[in-house]
Amino acid sequence: MGQVLAQLIPIALAVALSTVPITATLFILLSERRKATALPFLSGWVIGTAAGLILATLAAQALPGRPRQFASLIENLEILLGSALVLFGLVTLFRNRRRTQRSSWIEGIGSLDPLAALGIGLALNLRPKALLLVSAAALSISGGPPGVDGSDTLILILVYTAIATSTVVVPILATLFFPDRMEPRLVVARDWVSAHGPVVTGVVVILVGVVVLAAGIA
Repeated sequence: MGQVLAQLIPIALAVALSTVPITATLFILLSERRKATALPFLSGWVIGTAAGLILATLAAQALPGRPRQFASLIENLEILLGSALVLFGLVTLFRNRRRTQRSSWIEGIGSLDPLAALGIGLALNLRPKALLLVSAAALSISGGPPGVDGSDTLILILVYTAIATSTVVVPILATLFFPDRMEPRLVVARDWVSAHGPVVTGVVVILVGVVVLAAGIA
C-alpha cells in the first residue's frame, strides 16, 4: 500500500492546492452568511471528492482484460493522463499571464443559500482538472500491487479525501470556532491566492503530471 500512497499523495495535494475551491472557501468565510453556507459547501466538496474517487476506482477496476492486459492498459492510461495533466498545467500558467480577473460567481458565492452552496461544492468536482486528477488517483489505486485488497482501497480513498479536502475543511472549521482570530488571516490569504494561486496550481499540476507519467512508463 505504501507504493500506492507514494503516487496518491501528490495527486491529493494537487487537488488540495486547487485555486477555485480555496478561493470559493475564502469568499464564503469573509461573507456575512458564512454560518449558513460554509458547512453545506464543505459537505458538498468532501462528499463529491470521496464519491468521485469511489466511482472512478470502480470504473477503473471494471476495465476488461486479463491481469497482464489490465496492467498494460493501466500503464497506457497513466501515460495519457500524465501527459494531459502536464499540458493542463502549462495552459494554466499561460492563461494566468493573460487573465487575472476572478470569476463573478466566486465573488457572489457568499450570498447563496445553503442548498446552492452544497450544489457548488459537489459541482466543483466536475471541473476538467478535477476529473483528470481523480482519474489519475483511481488508476493509481487500481494499478497497485495485488496485495491491495478492499479494506486497503477504502483506507486509500479516506487518506486521499482527507488530504484533498484539507484546504477547505481546516479553514472553515477554524473560522467557525475562532472567527475573530481567523478573519485577518482570511483577508491576507484571499489576496495572496488571488495573486499567486493560479501559478502555484499550474506548477503543482505539472509536477503531478510528471509523477503520473513516470509511473505509467515505469
